[in-house]
Amino acid sequence: MEFDFLKWIGHASFVLDVDGKTVYIDPFKIPENSRKADAIFITHPHFDHLNMEDIGKIAVNDTQIFVTKDSISKINVGRVVGVEPNRSYSSDIINFSTIPAYNTAADRLDKHPKANGWVGYILDTGNARIYHAGDTDFVPEMEKIKVDLALLPMSGTYTMDPEEAVSAALRIDAKKVAPMHYKAVLGLEKARKAEEVFRKKVSNSLIMKEIQEPFVF
Repeated sequence: MEFDFLKWIGHASFVLDVDGKTVYIDPFKIPENSRKADAIFITHPHFDHLNMEDIGKIAVNDTQIFVTKDSISKINVGRVVGVEPNRSYSSDIINFSTIPAYNTAADRLDKHPKANGWVGYILDTGNARIYHAGDTDFVPEMEKIKVDLALLPMSGTYTMDPEEAVSAALRIDAKKVAPMHYKAVLGLEKARKAEEVFRKKVSNSLIMKEIQEPFVF
């Protein structure tokens, strides 16, 4: 399965084309002169997910920006909409639902507490359902997911590590599963080894390549 309408910018940052509309998730280190956003989805307020310098590169007055409610005041551009976990939403650009994103490992509970109400998103493009998990460990809510593509973090420390991401990938009902949010944290050599493990153990794995140039369709 190919996802020509979705590109990995890097880290947890992605861009999609949805019927000619440009949708970003957690924009971070966006190339200059990239295509302007019709919609932006922010999973939580950490700087590598909610970054106003990067949002400023792609947002205009009409950009719809979906954020958790604790982040509404941080956004000073576009049309800002607050979201909560376990909800379904509809906009004139894309329909989506929210999945809780939080840590369950004892040594990570303070990194992404469940009480904060941070989220992952399931975006329905019309062609596919894409799950962006945000920063999270494996959580029970993932067992209910049925999607075409799941994007899972595997950096460890703040999220699942590679072995935990493999375990999560095997429990999620997804046609394809791609790791994200790991290269900058693990470093090149460990990231390469993590990809090898993920590819070997997850039969439906998809190892994506980051784009380097300004993003245009």
